[in-house]
Amino acid sequence: MSYVVIVMHHLAPLPPRNACLFLDVDGTLIEITDSPFHTHADAALKSLLQRVAEAMEGALALVSGRSIDYLDALFAPLHLPTAGLHGVERRAASGVTHSAGAPAPLDAARERLAALVHAHPGTVLEDKVGTIAVHYRMAPQVESVVQDAVAAIARSLGDRYHVQNGNMMFEIKPAGFSKGRAIEGFLREPPFQGRTPVFVGDDLTDIDGFEVVRSHGGMAVAVGDRVSAQHRLADPAAVREWLGEIVSARSSKPG
Repeated sequence: MSYVVIVMHHLAPLPPRNACLFLDVDGTLIEITDSPFHTHADAALKSLLQRVAEAMEGALALVSGRSIDYLDALFAPLHLPTAGLHGVERRAASGVTHSAGAPAPLDAARERLAALVHAHPGTVLEDKVGTIAVHYRMAPQVESVVQDAVAAIARSLGDRYHVQNGNMMFEIKPAGFSKGRAIEGFLREPPFQGRTPVFVGDDLTDIDGFEVVRSHGGMAVAVGDRVSAQHRLADPAAVREWLGEIVSARSSKPG
């Protein structure tokens, strides 16, 4: 006999007044694009993030698989606290950046991954220096081939690296780093310290972040239906609307 487990999602309530907010980017703030190089943040989103950061008294951070440099360029002129490369690098609100760097063995993977992408048209190589991802959104038929090849390349690098699964991509990254660990780092520092954490994300890479905020009595908010969390928002448009409601609620005077 087989069973079907139905997970009920509740639409996300607004965060408590003492909250701090952690936001994934691709698939959360911005719709996923066919190529990772086609992502664009419009002026309205930048303005919204600025207003949310001000409403949260600076307790807002981006927590993404993108690099910090990429995110700074994407959201310029904003310069927010940011965790990049799934936590491999992290810039605190103070401006201090913590980074694992890129151990030399990752260099050995670049040529093999480039050859893999060359052999399978429609796949895309995203070299972030500290991590390297292969996207197959435009060639879904080669998923298993790409998965096996990336796993084999990661194994050849030794136990310092592992494969991070994501939304139609496989990424080789240093072991021991995660979005959850990055959030833990923020929570030890002002202005996040002592606040109730809220994390909004849409992908498998966000699950450990959900677990961390829940362990701190906070809120996990899943976007779309790829992953499950305590609360849900339908898509990036709903996330933006929710963020706007946060600004409105905090700008209104009590009573």
